[in-house]
Amino acid sequence: MAHEIDYRILGDDIQVVEVEMDPGEGVRAEVGSMLFMEEGIVMETSTGGGIFSGLKRMITGESFFITSFSNGGTGKRKAAFAAPYPGKIIDINPMTFGGSFLCQKDGFLCAAQGIDITIAFTKKIGAGLFGGEGFILQELKGDGHCFIHAGGTIIKRELQQGETLRVDTGCLVAFAPTVDYDIKFVGGFKNALFGGEGLFLAHLQGPGTVYLQSLPFSRIADRILAASRFGGGREESRGLGGMLGGFISGDR
Repeated sequence: MAHEIDYRILGDDIQVVEVEMDPGEGVRAEVGSMLFMEEGIVMETSTGGGIFSGLKRMITGESFFITSFSNGGTGKRKAAFAAPYPGKIIDINPMTFGGSFLCQKDGFLCAAQGIDITIAFTKKIGAGLFGGEGFILQELKGDGHCFIHAGGTIIKRELQQGETLRVDTGCLVAFAPTVDYDIKFVGGFKNALFGGEGLFLAHLQGPGTVYLQSLPFSRIADRILAASRFGGGREESRGLGGMLGGFISGDR
């Protein structure tokens, strides 16, 4: 049975999904993602199916708990959920792809009540060892709206039968279960050492839908670390004048 919910996605680079629920309807969301909820919305935090379900979510990078928001009032009520960092929110119904869809760990934001969030192991050990986003992916199963968050700009590709695409492992957001996914060595000594793209790339072969992101959170974290005092980038960004000012003020 489909769990239909009305929604709208607000914002441009830092988006919010606002869900409107009829009495008795509900939404499941990642802990800490709620922005607001109107009077009549009931919030309940649980493991979402027992300890084992909580552990499975922890393995994929999500919280042990999941929060359910249901409309306990008599009229339509709204709740909104915010993305954790700049990017876009993708709406996916797994039933469109045969009942399931795969996404990167920690990509899940919220979904209709009838969606099950579980783990999915890649079919090849190479993808697990060197996949960047890890051996374990999230699998969204059921019939209803799912909302996935990704960083930067989102690119949707429809791969035809036998068509291949090589992708930076961190830039792969989600893909249909019909897409064959593997990890392969980038090749070439200079490419591996100086290419700046890592040692491995994700190889995708169609048919199926693929979503890519231009700004993985790992790149944001790397830039922040490089610009921090302990990352070694602070002096470069401040310049010689900033360095001298730091010595004079006692900051160094």
